[in-house]
Amino acid sequence: MIKRVTLIIMLMGSVLMNASAQANLSREELQKQEQSIRRELEDLNRLLEQTKKNKKNSLGQLAAIRSKIAKREALVNGITKQVKILDDAIFTNQLDVQRLNKDLDTLKVRYAKSIIFAYKSRSAYEYLNFLFSANSFNDAVKRITYLKSYRQNREAQARAIDLSEQDLNAKISVLNFNKKDRLKTLNVQNEQLKVLVDDRKEQDKIIKQLKSKEQEITVQVRQKEAQRRKMQQAVLAIIRREALEAEKKEKDRIAKLKAADAAKVKANNTIVNNVPAKTTGKTTNAKVSNVEGGLTSTTSSRPYSAFETTEEGREASVSFETNKGNLPWPVDRGNVYVRFGIQNIPGTKLNQKSDGIELAVPKGTAVKSVANGVVKYTGDINGDLTVFVQHGKYFSMYTYLSGINVNVGQEVRAGTVLGRSGVNLDGEGSLLFSINNEKAVYFDPESWLKNRR
Repeated sequence: MIKRVTLIIMLMGSVLMNASAQANLSREELQKQEQSIRRELEDLNRLLEQTKKNKKNSLGQLAAIRSKIAKREALVNGITKQVKILDDAIFTNQLDVQRLNKDLDTLKVRYAKSIIFAYKSRSAYEYLNFLFSANSFNDAVKRITYLKSYRQNREAQARAIDLSEQDLNAKISVLNFNKKDRLKTLNVQNEQLKVLVDDRKEQDKIIKQLKSKEQEITVQVRQKEAQRRKMQQAVLAIIRREALEAEKKEKDRIAKLKAADAAKVKANNTIVNNVPAKTTGKTTNAKVSNVEGGLTSTTSSRPYSAFETTEEGREASVSFETNKGNLPWPVDRGNVYVRFGIQNIPGTKLNQKSDGIELAVPKGTAVKSVANGVVKYTGDINGDLTVFVQHGKYFSMYTYLSGINVNVGQEVRAGTVLGRSGVNLDGEGSLLFSINNEKAVYFDPESWLKNRR
């Protein structure tokens, strides 16, 4: 029973230690996230100042302030989690202080009793009387050993008291530090909440401006929608062209296989030593019939795609899919201020749709490929320099470039610099990044890219 209780106590101690380690790790991770968000907020503040200089760019101001508010809320939530971790640490340390105080009191009581006993037995007469009252020599030796161990035990008690006091003082220091840290973190949280209130007021101000400029904003939205549709048509044309070329290559490959098999059948049917090779001919015909069905995918577990009729194409697709959620970002730094999908413009009945994400970056920023692939298009699409990279049956597109560093047909790897960022319709430094498949279905790029924090 005692062993079982001891085992349970040990397990509970282990669980508490693991929980403490996880809590410390979580605090460290939260602090890293906080630093990352602060850097993003600095970038957004610069972006907002730039958009304010552009009198017509109310949409850009709104996008920047909304991103800023979202980041600020994430920062406040992270600080709240840190406060919760500190609260848990304070509670645990308070329990430890109480336990150490109780243990120290117990040790002091026991030590006091041993001192009193030693004081009463301090005379040499009592010591000798205790020894000579032994019934035998062996009994006397045991009594000497007992007195020696009793003295050592008293010394051990004194050392235990010193160590317990040191542990208690250390734990009190940690507790006091936790309390100061919590107070400091709460002050930071309060400061961020005040700034968040100011950000929301600024957002309300911009929304009021949008209401007064709804006709002007409508023109901007229509321009961007027209640009988006033209971009879609251009992308679809590129994909169809590449699909036709891939299918033609596959048909040529199959035609060559059939011609080679037919030549083998003819050769095998030639009389060798006056004996026709009928068996060989049947086997070869069976091989030919396998390709007569037309184009097929390189694996039966995947639906047919013209871009996966080769092993290289299939592997490129699988690699791109496998790395979903872990692809590198196309720029080292830059905030998403226009997100994928349909977004309502507050204060108006207007909606803005985006087939990708728009990143606010300084003009001239290096734009990199997010995965290994082949460049399929470089040039102007509806007035914007664009690079189109194929990854099997997937494509990544980089628009609003000011310069291009690669050529069509060039193989690139993840991280290869494709070009330099330029400006969007509003004249702001930007990069439009999108991901789609062979059917021109667009995906939310943020779900494919790795979490920056």
